[in-house]
Amino acid sequence: MRNFLDRFYALTLWLAAACLVAIGILVAVQVIGRVADLLLKLTGRPPYGFMIASLAEIAGYLLAAATFLALAATLKRGAHIRVTMLVGALPPRARFLFELWALATGSAFVAFMTWSVARLVWDSIRFNEVSYGLLPIPLAIPQAAMAVGLLALLVVLVDELAITWRTGRPSFRSEEGSVTGIAKEI
Repeated sequence: MRNFLDRFYALTLWLAAACLVAIGILVAVQVIGRVADLLLKLTGRPPYGFMIASLAEIAGYLLAAATFLALAATLKRGAHIRVTMLVGALPPRARFLFELWALATGSAFVAFMTWSVARLVWDSIRFNEVSYGLLPIPLAIPQAAMAVGLLALLVVLVDELAITWRTGRPSFRSEEGSVTGIAKEI
């Protein structure tokens, strides 16, 4: 099961990276098209007028998808912003209880968010909602990416809650040191 979960978190991180690469490619193609139009104008030829319809909108959807899809893997790798100064100042038993409380509360909140976004996706499919830009994009597509990212975050929170309950500490605590630069284990 651990191998499956780790692969699932890695998959969502790769999907997030793919969204960022897609943004880069789309913007690069748009810039190349504008430069080509400028060169055509400078040589006295009519510009082609190359344009990627709804580029800003598509880039926004891809950025939202990348953000949500990366949540689970970044938590697992200790890269989320946490209040380590507060948590580190607590005695071991209080820290254990605080981390359990934080993971349980986070799980409940993310479960509600996941359910709400999944309902939003369902409504968008049911009512055939599309974006308002030049290119009518079905809103269920970016919303589904958000729902998958939230589901992955819910899974990792419940996973960390179980690990913390079983071992007394979340698995990402050792990773935080490499991310924050704090070598000493708090």
